[in-house]
Amino acid sequence: MAQRDDVLYHIICGASAAARADAFAERAKRAGWDVCVVATPMATRFVDLGRLAVLTGRPVRYDFKNPGEEDVFPPPNAIAVAPATFNTINKWAAGISDTLALALLCEHLTSRVPIVIAPKVNASLTAHPQYPRSVAELRSCGVQVLDPGTYASTNAAGPTQLWDRVLEALPTLRAKCHA
Repeated sequence: MAQRDDVLYHIICGASAAARADAFAERAKRAGWDVCVVATPMATRFVDLGRLAVLTGRPVRYDFKNPGEEDVFPPPNAIAVAPATFNTINKWAAGISDTLALALLCEHLTSRVPIVIAPKVNASLTAHPQYPRSVAELRSCGVQVLDPGTYASTNAAGPTQLWDRVLEALPTLRAKCHA
């Protein structure tokens, strides 16, 4: 398989904003990205797996593949984690890889693959003492963490500001892919 320069892994965590992940896939595709979706087990309760598969032209992955089974995704050039939950952020920073999404994030944390995350964490959990330490740890590894205000604007079409902010970060990520 030839190396591509437009592959975006969209990691989706289990938060209400995940229900409109299809809007992000559509926007990212229009922006020229080949989108590969990986959902946490909890996110599978929020997303329409069939619709995402149709939009991206690939199955949505949420579990590990069997040994010897060919990977259905090309290697990523960038990763967007949106929405990123308290659980995923803390486990990732601690190096816990008990789901496919976390395993991929842990694997790419110190690679040259640029990563942007849009946390969807309530105020009570952001006040937990571990959360700012985890965010700081990820930032120290080069992860671009968007401001929690990313979710401030929602409407019937979903968290539009979230998808726009993540897409605004992607050209920067794409430039890093070619560095």
